[in-house]
Amino acid sequence: MAGISNARFCLKLIPYGFNMVTLGGYNADKPTVRAAKKIIERGRLEFDFSADELPTIIQEEASLIKNNADVMVSVNLRSVSPDPVIEISRIKEVDVVEINAHCRQEELTSIGCGQALLMNPERLEDFTKEVAKKSDSKVSVKIRGNIPGVDELEIAKVLDNSGVDYIHLDAMKPGFNYADLKLVNRVSKVIEHAALIGNNSIRDLESARRMLNAGADGISIARAAMNGKLSFNLSLL
Repeated sequence: MAGISNARFCLKLIPYGFNMVTLGGYNADKPTVRAAKKIIERGRLEFDFSADELPTIIQEEASLIKNNADVMVSVNLRSVSPDPVIEISRIKEVDVVEINAHCRQEELTSIGCGQALLMNPERLEDFTKEVAKKSDSKVSVKIRGNIPGVDELEIAKVLDNSGVDYIHLDAMKPGFNYADLKLVNRVSKVIEHAALIGNNSIRDLESARRMLNAGADGISIARAAMNGKLSFNLSLL
């Protein structure tokens, strides 16, 4: 949730039962920073930092969380190359770097970021292998489901074989207000190594349980938490 998920936001939500929180998404290099400025101009909330100052900002944000809560800290990053992601993985307070293969803003997909990576499995494989090989933290990749022309099962296999620790699936189902649980189930069956995090339309304990029952190893919550609180506690799962 660009421009929203900072340390203060995360600290509000941790008491609801989260064991990992995600900072970002951040734009980690000069091309993505330039693209984000165009997004900001049309009213989107984005983190407006230079690529050079981002490691310091993330270290400060992650430290604030770590000093106040016992949770893992993940950082969602957009970049045209693996190097900035690897650099952020060196921050000791960061437990997971997450490659953003999910964002669908045209300004970012046009430079090969976000869900554009899903259209090029070979490039995605090279990118994730490089990060997984050199990262000092665990590695996650967030992907979007039901994109025309994308074979999610192929993508999941590529990521699983690339050495990532987590595959974070936004199981969106265009035209529906609920997640594509059949997709979650299909993806779960082709993953042998990575943990599958299911995302989309988790609004209560029942929808969380449905995601887990579909085959996800864990869940993530976005829109239901945008006001900084939840109406339910995940520790009851």
